[in-house]
Amino acid sequence: MGEVKVISIEELKKLSEGEVVEFPSFNNDESIYVKLRRPSIMKLAKSGKIPNELLADANSLFANGAGQAINRTVKDEDTLNRMFELMEVICEEAFVEPTYKQIKEAGIELTDSQLLAVFSYTQNGVESLKSFH
Repeated sequence: MGEVKVISIEELKKLSEGEVVEFPSFNNDESIYVKLRRPSIMKLAKSGKIPNELLADANSLFANGAGQAINRTVKDEDTLNRMFELMEVICEEAFVEPTYKQIKEAGIELTDSQLLAVFSYTQNGVESLKSFH
């Protein structure tokens, strides 16, 4: 094995700024590309961006995967509202370009598969998005 090169701070910074990924489209006819990053869920919880009342829901999502957790834990409208609130927090942190704020201000509502794709990307990276295409 050859010599291992330590990553430069410039390269590390560039990687932390996110990556352009193919995203599920609204009509399945064309590709959409957005820039996403993988935020630290623990950091979001510590900073209060994931409120205490959402931590149990977050734990369920992260332990089981979004689709399975939603199917298992959504027993009422209140739980569904908390899950959606959690997904919004994750989207706010994950979208780099366009930002989630820009998406909301434009009156665009992401589809369920797009929301789940963002969550999946934040947990598993680009490979996880292949199942959404």
